[in-house]
Amino acid sequence: MPARSAGSAVPRPAGSQPDDAAVLHDVEAAWAALRPRADEIADTITLTLLVRDSEVYERVGPELRVDVRDSTREHIRRGIEVLAGTSDAPSSAIELWRETGRRRARQLVPLETVLNAYTLGTRVLWEALVESGRTTGAVTDEHVLLVAGQRVWSALDVQNGVLVEAYRRESTRMQRQDLQRQQSALDALAEGRGADPQFAEEARDLLGIAADARVACVVALFDGSLDEPLGALEDRLERVEVSCHWHVRTGRYFGLLSGPIPDDSELVALIEPHATGRVGIAASPEGVAGFATAFQLATRAAETLGRGEARVVSVTDRLPEVLLAGSPQVTPLLMRETLGPLLAQPEPLGSTLLETLAALLRHDGSPTHAAEELFCHRNTVIYRARQIEEITGRTLTSPRDKMLLSLALMVSGR
Repeated sequence: MPARSAGSAVPRPAGSQPDDAAVLHDVEAAWAALRPRADEIADTITLTLLVRDSEVYERVGPELRVDVRDSTREHIRRGIEVLAGTSDAPSSAIELWRETGRRRARQLVPLETVLNAYTLGTRVLWEALVESGRTTGAVTDEHVLLVAGQRVWSALDVQNGVLVEAYRRESTRMQRQDLQRQQSALDALAEGRGADPQFAEEARDLLGIAADARVACVVALFDGSLDEPLGALEDRLERVEVSCHWHVRTGRYFGLLSGPIPDDSELVALIEPHATGRVGIAASPEGVAGFATAFQLATRAAETLGRGEARVVSVTDRLPEVLLAGSPQVTPLLMRETLGPLLAQPEPLGSTLLETLAALLRHDGSPTHAAEELFCHRNTVIYRARQIEEITGRTLTSPRDKMLLSLALMVSGR
C-alpha cells in the first residue's frame, strides 16, 4: 500500500526537521516493527474491501477476490519496507503500483474503487502503527507519530499518481484496441461474413447486439469531400434506445444500428436533421447475418440521389431507382424505347410534351388534374397526350407502358 516517492529519500513534511536523524530513525523503526503483522493488516483491509465493494467483486468474478488478497498483501509488505527505509524498496514499489493500475483497468474495476481501496489501506496501516505504538510503548513521542503520519499520507499522493497514470494509459490502450476490433468486425459484416453463424455470434458479443435485436444500416456518401456527410446523431438515437457503431469504408461513412429500430419513415425523419450529404438506409431482417445486403442496398439508395443533395432516403422508398441503378446496361435501352422519340423533338415541343407526360403520370392519367397542375385547359392536355402516344408508340392507359414511361422519367430526373 503506501510508500515513499520515486526518489531514494522519503518525502519530509512541512514542519519536520531535515537534520533530525534521530526522529527519522525512530519513524523508520516504528514502521519496521509492523513487518511481522503485514499479512494480518493486509487481510483486514481485504475483508473490508470485499464487504464494502461486494457488487464490483461479484460482477468481475472470484478470480478478482483472490487477486485482491494477494495484491493487498504484497502492497502492505512493500509499503512497510519503503516506510521503514529499506534501500531498494521505492523502485520496486513504483513498479508494483503501475502493474496494479494496469491490471485493475484490464479487470474493469472502476478507478474510483481502486483509489478508495488505497485510501482505506493507508488508513488501516496508519491505525495499526498508532495501536502498535501505544500497546508496545515503542512510539511515545508525539512528534515521531506526527512525522510518521505525514509521511504515510503524503506517500499516498505519490502512490495514487503512479497508479492513476498507469490505469488511464491501459484504459486508453484497451479502448483503442476495442475500437479497432469493432471496426474490423464492421468491415467483415459489410463483406458478408455475418452469414457465418460463429462469426455472427462473435460480432454480436463484440458490438453488444442481442441475438433477437433488429438491425439496420445507414450509409452516407462522402462524394469526394473530407467533410462528414452525416452529423453526430448518437444522442438522438440513444433517446429511442437504438445503439450504433460507425466506420468508414471506401468513401462511405456507414453505421450499424441495433435495438428497437423504428420503421423506415420514422428512421428517415430521425436521421434527416443530421444529414449534410446523400444518405441511404436499409433494414436487415436477418440481423447481422444480412448486414452485407443492407449495406449494399443502403449504398444504392444513397447513390440514387443527386450529388450535392443533403437528404435521407430508405431503400423501400427508392426501389425503382435502385433497380435501375443496379442495371446500368438497361438504362440506355429504356430511354431509347420510351422517351427517346420525345427527346428528339424540337424545342419547345419536346420539353412541353415531357412536362405534360410527367404531370399525367403523377395524376394517374387524369387530364383534369394534370391541367390544374400545368395551368392550362383540359383539352390542351388531352391533345398533348395524343401527341405523346403517337410519337412514342406507347399508350397512357396501358399499365405496362405507364410503368416504363415512369421509370424513364425517373432516370431523366423529371
